Amino acid sequence: MTQRSPLSYLPLFAAIFAITPLAIDMYLPAMPGMTDDFSTGISQVQMSLSIFLAGYALGMLTFGPMADHFGRKFFLIAGLSGFILTSLALAFAPSIEWFITLRLLQAIFGGAATVVVPGTIRDLFGKDTAKGMAYVSMAMMIAPMLAPTIGSLILSFTDWPKIFIVLSVYGFVILMIAMAKFPFLPPKPKQDHRLLHSIVKSYRIVFSNRHCYPFLLTTMVTTFSFFTYITSVSFVYISVYELSEQTFGILFGSNVVALMCGNFINARLVSRIGTLKMLRIALINAVFSAACLLYVVASGASVVWLVTALLFLMANLIMVSTNSDALVLLSFPNNSGTATAVIGSLKFGSGAFAGLALSLLHDGTALPFALIVATSVAITAVVQSLVKWRRIPVPGQTSA
Repeated sequence: MTQRSPLSYLPLFAAIFAITPLAIDMYLPAMPGMTDDFSTGISQVQMSLSIFLAGYALGMLTFGPMADHFGRKFFLIAGLSGFILTSLALAFAPSIEWFITLRLLQAIFGGAATVVVPGTIRDLFGKDTAKGMAYVSMAMMIAPMLAPTIGSLILSFTDWPKIFIVLSVYGFVILMIAMAKFPFLPPKPKQDHRLLHSIVKSYRIVFSNRHCYPFLLTTMVTTFSFFTYITSVSFVYISVYELSEQTFGILFGSNVVALMCGNFINARLVSRIGTLKMLRIALINAVFSAACLLYVVASGASVVWLVTALLFLMANLIMVSTNSDALVLLSFPNNSGTATAVIGSLKFGSGAFAGLALSLLHDGTALPFALIVATSVAITAVVQSLVKWRRIPVPGQTSA
């Protein structure tokens, strides 16, 4: 195992991570049909998505420090096993109440399985953690790009419960491969064998490191921008710019490709340029792209310019997020599971507010979307400027 290149594990890491976007996006095309089958409104079916996001964050928060304490093997296997069983049960949910409850459990198990991956990447790659994270993020971008299409393809042949059977089969295949190939590294030596005390201590260690706060905030605000985009992009393209659903699908896919390109560029350059410098270069580009986006929307320019601004913005924001995550993980070699839980919870927690912010500012145009994204990028720029000007210590750097 020790003779294998860490890069050889990245496809498996990405496949494990992909259970989350697949579970989120594959059933989206089925929502209208589910309202009829469950004799309920669309709002209750949509609630299952919000419940999933909350459950995923809960799973990461709960099992991240436990993985630090006991080791990652049990939680990966148990998490994937639970994901398989709940996915299968969702296919036979008799009511919307049962469906929502099972979605919560599915998300918790998914959080338990995926929370072990970033810590393993950190242990395998060390100072090159950003490189490993970038490659994994690039690979797993394929999942949200393909998931709605896979869901639609399944619906063209059969009914929506089969979507969750496919998810269950996917989980089973990944479990079999993981049991044979996953690098189950031994847990770090435990100074405290009391579980609850160890969990509390792990979170205390993470939250007491104030030097990581700017990078946690950067990750949170950047993810907020991503969720703002995901929540509003169909409205912007289809309702505001009056593009067809087919054109929207192509443009949505092009932005996923932009995210993949951003991660590829980051993975190729970060070892030579450095994690912090890559973050700052990408952030400068993101500020310029966000300003262009705001100008394009406010001036009513052609949709071509909107698409161009979004492509550059997405590519650079993913580099900012990936490098910020890596810097946080580098701070906690013995508590990487807890750090991952904090990062994941902040990401999904901030994402939950994107829809609220858009609904409060909604005026029937794309301007609220552009304003929220531009403001988020500006806040990130201010935070990172303070890191530089106040010379806040940064993991793996001689100076900020």
